[in-house]
Amino acid sequence: MACSMGRRASSIGLLIVLCLALVSCGANARGGRGGRGRGRGGRGRGVPPNVVTGKEFNVLQFGAVPGGREDSTEGFMHAWIAACSFPSAARVVIPPGVFKVAEIIFSGPCKSPTPIVVQVMGTVRADSDLSNYPDKGWITVTRVNGIMILGGGTLDAQGANMWKYNDCKRNSDCVHLPATLYLVNVQNARIQWVHLVNSMGFHMHVSECQDVRVNHVDITAPAESPNTDGIHVSRSQLVKIGTTNIATGDDCISVGQGAMNVTVKKVTCGPGHGFSVGSLGKLPNELDVRGVIVRNCTLTGTTNGVRIKTFPASDPSRASGIVFGNIVMNNVVNPVIIDQYYGGRPTDKPSRVKISDVTYQDIRGTTTSPVAVNLMCSKLVPCQNLKLINIKLRSIAGMISSACTNAQVGYTGIQNPPPCKR
Repeated sequence: MACSMGRRASSIGLLIVLCLALVSCGANARGGRGGRGRGRGGRGRGVPPNVVTGKEFNVLQFGAVPGGREDSTEGFMHAWIAACSFPSAARVVIPPGVFKVAEIIFSGPCKSPTPIVVQVMGTVRADSDLSNYPDKGWITVTRVNGIMILGGGTLDAQGANMWKYNDCKRNSDCVHLPATLYLVNVQNARIQWVHLVNSMGFHMHVSECQDVRVNHVDITAPAESPNTDGIHVSRSQLVKIGTTNIATGDDCISVGQGAMNVTVKKVTCGPGHGFSVGSLGKLPNELDVRGVIVRNCTLTGTTNGVRIKTFPASDPSRASGIVFGNIVMNNVVNPVIIDQYYGGRPTDKPSRVKISDVTYQDIRGTTTSPVAVNLMCSKLVPCQNLKLINIKLRSIAGMISSACTNAQVGYTGIQNPPPCKR
């Protein structure tokens, strides 16, 4: 009798386990509710399954109006304030549709113990009146510890309406137009599965931040758009950018003063001005740059490949611990370049930004220039410990060469173009 009851209990237990498994599989197949499902093409337009979405704060409930004609700025701001003030997990939802907004500031600190999710499913368009943007950003996130911006939607800054006001080519003291997404004094940020298009200034500006990760982001602007850098990082630590497509009118990614431990991987760039460390030395008393890694990236039709640029007559600072590895160049004008006379002439006072410990490894592809490796360093603080390892470039223009000025260079493996003459 005891054996019979044991077998019956075991069978009932097994049946319960099977039922629970079937329920779980059915829920996973449906993708769940609250935007957890995968989007078209597997791009994950919703909230990732491992994110606790919490209470939803939909901008429609706070006065935002879809259609792209009425201003929804207050609706967005009120939704954020409510989510930021909520003491548990919170999610700001921007649903499908077109929403017109002017300057928005998502400010903290917030009460949620987990990162606030901003789920962008629709298209957010910038108001075309430049007077509505008195600060450095169109959408600014500041003093927030923990934020995720995702959802498959689009941030359209309508920069073509503003580019005529950009005079940076004529005026070295110009004021940059606002960035589409400006992160300042932010910790623990994740930006993924969004499309940034036609920024007024930089598409994304990361400043005074720590632990920022950018993945699966598309950034698009015409080749002739001025100062529309894809992602600019300055005064920040532990910034990781990966699996992202960038096509702009300026640097795809630029790393400015005070940046440390910046990693760029699996990024495609073009059109644009390539990957740049700098420009450095424009402002007085700039902070050092240290620990920049750019790997497994592809550039197509860009004016530069991997570049370090500093202004002449600068205050002293350093740029060191930089690695460019496994980079593919497709018809790039200047594949490998250091320019310490950026914006000036060789007769100007030398730059005092000291460049050292830079590795170029497994750089390959094609260039449209006869000078594929051009290392123009400062005569006041020559470049030290530059390493070129397995450089395989060819020029579609014919002959190919290297040029080195005030540079201490070591070579390993295949070198095409040939090393600079000593």
